[in-house]
Amino acid sequence: MPAAHAQQGAGTEWQALNQEVAELYGRGEYERAVVVAKKALEAAEKQTGPDQLDLATSLNNLAALYRLEGQFAQAEPLDKRALAIREKALGPDHPAVATCLNDLALLYRAQGRYAEAEPLYMRALAIRQKALGPDHPDVANSLNNLADLYGAQGWYVQAEPLYKRALAIREKALGPDHPYVANCLNNLGLLYRAQGRYGEAEPLYERSLAIREKALGPDHPDVATALNNLADLYAAQGRYAQAEPLDKRALAIREKVLGTRHPAVATTLNNLAALYAARGRYAEAEPLYKRALAIREEALGPDHPDVATSLNNLAQLYRATGRVREAEELEKRAGRIRVIDR
Repeated sequence: MPAAHAQQGAGTEWQALNQEVAELYGRGEYERAVVVAKKALEAAEKQTGPDQLDLATSLNNLAALYRLEGQFAQAEPLDKRALAIREKALGPDHPAVATCLNDLALLYRAQGRYAEAEPLYMRALAIRQKALGPDHPDVANSLNNLADLYGAQGWYVQAEPLYKRALAIREKALGPDHPYVANCLNNLGLLYRAQGRYGEAEPLYERSLAIREKALGPDHPDVATALNNLADLYAAQGRYAQAEPLDKRALAIREKVLGTRHPAVATTLNNLAALYAARGRYAEAEPLYKRALAIREEALGPDHPDVATSLNNLAQLYRATGRVREAEELEKRAGRIRVIDR
């Protein structure tokens, strides 16, 4: 009996830690969440053993936080271990297995490993539709992620109906002002932006931003994403004066919450630099482009498509300022990355 009580107490400890992780994550306090998630994993392993089902939650939580910080090498073995545990304990068609498949696919998507991500997303979607029904919010999550994968590859025709179906499910199940609805609005806006459908994208972005600010607070990383995307839309239309303060606010939020070396910071640096370059403010743009490139090389590796994007952007600036030889070297390197990515 004393041993049983000790086990119950230890179990309560790591479960409480996981709950704290969820609360920190919800507030966007990712650095603190990582510290607590490590403690939760350590407590769970000590209590449950290395292959017990309860351990998978702690593994997934820590992996998700590593993914948010761009620490992909640390995240992947945790996600794979969680998947193996759940498949063995629950069987291959359990919704919890779909969650692990989805998390691993998100990791591959973030690294540009699209061919590896797609079958995982497809399998997760099939499991969820069968187990939970076609209108469950988790099905919307799978639809949204699969659409995101297609959109990243320029497969817009395939992506749009998936985004719309995900949005309809979430609005019905969660209400019109839920942050997950904002996520769908944002992603559909991105799809329209990529196709030059600016008039359709803008109200989606604005609604997404309003939902996130109200639900999550003004300094949440998801608010930065909404600001970043709306600024990009304004810049695409030449509305630079409206775009600049949004990009600067997004950068401040991301640096504060995610740290100065996160890939999301590189995205905002890149966008702000592009804004300056479009207005001929090359001296302000160059250090931002260089910093974005350095972050992406470190976080994503030298052959990631986003590194090629940064190289091309910096090359364009060099050409605009008459530094043709330097531009050509960057363009050659970007070209080699594009060939590798095919």
